[in-house]
Amino acid sequence: MTTISAYAAKSEDGKMAPHEIKRRALGEHDVQIDIQFCGVCHSDLHAVNNDWGNSNYPLVPGHEMIGEVSAVGDKVSNFKVGDTVGVGCMVDSCQTCEACDDHLEQHCLNGATMTYNSKLKDAADDEEDITQGGYSKQVVVNDKFVLKVPKNLDKAAAAPLLCAGITTYSPLHQHGVKEGMTVGVIGLGGLGHMGIKFASAMGAHVVMITTSKEKAEDAKKLGADDVLVTKNEDSMKKWQGKFDFLLNTIPVGHDVNPYLSLLKYNSTMCFVGAIEPLEAVNGATMIGGRKSLAGSLIGGIKETQEMLDFCGEHNVISEIEKIDMKDINDAFERMKSNDVRYRFVIDMQSL
Repeated sequence: MTTISAYAAKSEDGKMAPHEIKRRALGEHDVQIDIQFCGVCHSDLHAVNNDWGNSNYPLVPGHEMIGEVSAVGDKVSNFKVGDTVGVGCMVDSCQTCEACDDHLEQHCLNGATMTYNSKLKDAADDEEDITQGGYSKQVVVNDKFVLKVPKNLDKAAAAPLLCAGITTYSPLHQHGVKEGMTVGVIGLGGLGHMGIKFASAMGAHVVMITTSKEKAEDAKKLGADDVLVTKNEDSMKKWQGKFDFLLNTIPVGHDVNPYLSLLKYNSTMCFVGAIEPLEAVNGATMIGGRKSLAGSLIGGIKETQEMLDFCGEHNVISEIEKIDMKDINDAFERMKSNDVRYRFVIDMQSL
């Protein structure tokens, strides 16, 4: 058992402050990682404020970790000291259910253990029984949930790939996005900017779909071929029925019907942002064009590794702003007003 420095929220006021946590002793299948960078996800903000009503305090957020292996257990063969590795949204699952057998650990039928704010199933007597995340100096993780990071990727800019990256890569990958397809990415933020980069790297004709024409220049720089401003009725008519796939990253409930009209027949819109009820959907639009609505939650470990390898091959990384740990409260306030292009990443050497 090791005591390490961290930053935690102590109550629902969400204010982050220095804190100490205990990490378990290295097990035979464990990898010990000295955390170098940790991305700041909007989920972190929701968790520290108890927006979902399930937060356990003190709470150390952070599930986009990049670091260096500092020790490995006796039965670990695929990692060694000095390796650059990542840890994403999960640190364990049952490994025996149908979902885990299908490499979909995020859908573990017995409940995946998330990287923070998740109840540990078999915590030792002297071990904290709630997982604590990456806003900390070090983490110990089962080797099955540790990921190899391509050496050519900038470490800080690779950190958000562990959540924002896999969240957008997985639906694009699962729905077969490829050259010759027209793909719309709805919403330009932490998720949307990664959706543009991935769809472009997959060879699709990428259209950024936004309510704000001011985002057009940024979208083009990120790899979008066109920009559709939904407030422009003529543009909406022009693009009606043109899209093979829509990736919807809007983080709140909204009217999906105008977007459904953009889909070709027999095509899909997938949600990755709105974890809440949506407004009523016009069934006639879906039935008439055999259109589908789908959802996607991060990705399994196998697919996440595939995503990282894809990023290494195509040099895909996040657009980031590095911050010191002491500035996290200011960063949370800026996130509330969408004042970040496009992800904050904490330099953990500043802790």
